[in-house]
Amino acid sequence: MPELPEVEALKDFLTENLVGHEIVRVMPVAISVLKTYTPPVGALEGHEVAAVHRYGKFLDLATDGGPHLVTHLARAGWLHWRDRLPDGPPRPGKGPLALRVALETGAGFDLTEAGTQKRLAVYVVEDPRQVEGVARLGPDPLADDFDEARLATLLAGERRRLKGALRDQGLIAGVGNAYSDEILHAAKMSPFKLAGALTAEETSRLYDALRTTLTEAVERSRGLAAGRLKAEKKSGLRVHGRTGEPCPVCGDTIREVSFSDSSLQYCPTCQTGGKPLADRRLSRLLK
Repeated sequence: MPELPEVEALKDFLTENLVGHEIVRVMPVAISVLKTYTPPVGALEGHEVAAVHRYGKFLDLATDGGPHLVTHLARAGWLHWRDRLPDGPPRPGKGPLALRVALETGAGFDLTEAGTQKRLAVYVVEDPRQVEGVARLGPDPLADDFDEARLATLLAGERRRLKGALRDQGLIAGVGNAYSDEILHAAKMSPFKLAGALTAEETSRLYDALRTTLTEAVERSRGLAAGRLKAEKKSGLRVHGRTGEPCPVCGDTIREVSFSDSSLQYCPTCQTGGKPLADRRLSRLLK
């Protein structure tokens, strides 16, 4: 799933390639991708792209005098830039293509989604805050006003484990499954630790890990073409998706806890005092 660093890089890439260009065609291929119907997608046509914004994991294409095209790539969605789009309209079928946007230059992009769980979402709205997911977002962790005190306030009284709290878009915008693993590894904290039980020192350590991990990931992705961002993300991860490999910090074996629809990875030596976490149904919270 694309998270804050990849979506930020896509925002930069699209700002360079879209702003100032006119949208001439918006072609939905999978009707299920459209989550709004008023204004229609055709209302985007004939307008120039004025700016590209990021809200958490949402991308917002703002047009000059027209509506916004807001998209969430979900777990298996992606944006593919085409310097030259194929001639003729795309044909509906069983392939991954969900929506195509064409510019007056002949360039444009495709939104695709792999797999059977179709969660890619596209909204055409007058204001991005009309999208429920955008309206409920918590603060952006890379914003200038997101300081250590803000994080402490957000976590105060939290009864969830750190892993779940970090992934809650209503608490902190943009962090998903992969970067929550990376942040907790950098902070040397168990994913099962209670979020509301952190000491001042632990909150400071988590804040530093949060900002540093995301900032470094953004910098690694900056300037890359859209097609290279997935590979960059994977290569930069130290623990997530690396079950069975040695921890790059201490050399211990990276372990995994599986859930019904996801999994987490961690290093026992760095994060849990050397104790492997048991199955989620049997695990006790590690302090």
